Amino acid sequence: MSSPSDGYPTIMLSGTDHDLPELLEGTYSKYSDERLLFNGRKAYLEAVFDNVTGRMVARKALRHEFRNDAEERRRFLREARVTAQLAHPNTIPVYEIGQTKMGSLYFTMKLLRGEDLYETIKRISQRDASALQSYPLSVLMDIFLQVCQALGFAHAHGVIHRDIKPENIWLGQFNEVVLLDWGVAKVWGVEDPPWEPEDFQTVRPEETVDREQLRTLTRSGQLPGTPLYMSPEQILGHKSIDERSDIFSLGVMLYELMTLKEPFYGETVRKTFDLIIHDDPIPPKERAPHRNIPDTFEAIILKAMEKEKKNRYQSVMEMAHDIQIAKDAII
Repeated sequence: MSSPSDGYPTIMLSGTDHDLPELLEGTYSKYSDERLLFNGRKAYLEAVFDNVTGRMVARKALRHEFRNDAEERRRFLREARVTAQLAHPNTIPVYEIGQTKMGSLYFTMKLLRGEDLYETIKRISQRDASALQSYPLSVLMDIFLQVCQALGFAHAHGVIHRDIKPENIWLGQFNEVVLLDWGVAKVWGVEDPPWEPEDFQTVRPEETVDREQLRTLTRSGQLPGTPLYMSPEQILGHKSIDERSDIFSLGVMLYELMTLKEPFYGETVRKTFDLIIHDDPIPPKERAPHRNIPDTFEAIILKAMEKEKKNRYQSVMEMAHDIQIAKDAII
């Protein structure tokens, strides 16, 4: 990974993964009126009322059965601390990190209302009148540029997201755009272990899976990613993952925004990986001729998704610059 930008404090492993001191127990009791928002396998998300500040907040908590699991605690704390340290208009504010008397970790953050970008893409593809009116190409590009700003800010602090996808982009009811889920981020000082496709949870690499499964499939351990959006070097297990891997994922997401289809999909995890490593995507204009995709955007997408990272955009802000120029040309 290349060095963070000069002048920006680097977010390092020593500042994200250490466990909490015991004195932080006890603040959990100030929350009430819990309402479940999302129930995951290892963590859950609730809307809760903070009786001290007098406001509703979101509280993410590690499930009780993982409270003594050192790896899951480390990963959970990294998500909370990286999110807290990346204070940017397009990241979510973290208010508190703590643990219950029983030792379960939690952190609280701003409560968002809206939907993720994937739900928006689905509504557009279904020709939902409201979505078509609210999200013309210019608005979608504004959203994408805000994601680029958040990611560029993270890269300047030495953080690689490693799981860029529409599901991790939240669109608020008042035009907020927030890049979420830093739980598998790579911070300065982290090296990844070798891995195999068999490491992905819930399915075998040769098992037939549909698109929805591939969108949510994760790997246990340190090396993260969602198969449909992973870069070739992520799939190949390279230790030198840097910001250009996030740029590849951005290219995949931009392709999907433009065509409303994923560029790489195989019937199995292994076939999907083979497509990403070896095959060029169908050009966006050919894939979705009815979307009237400008040539300039097609060129940006294909450059971001080059197999060799040296041929991609070398920084998120370089890519954002080209997108802004292309957007201005069509308005």
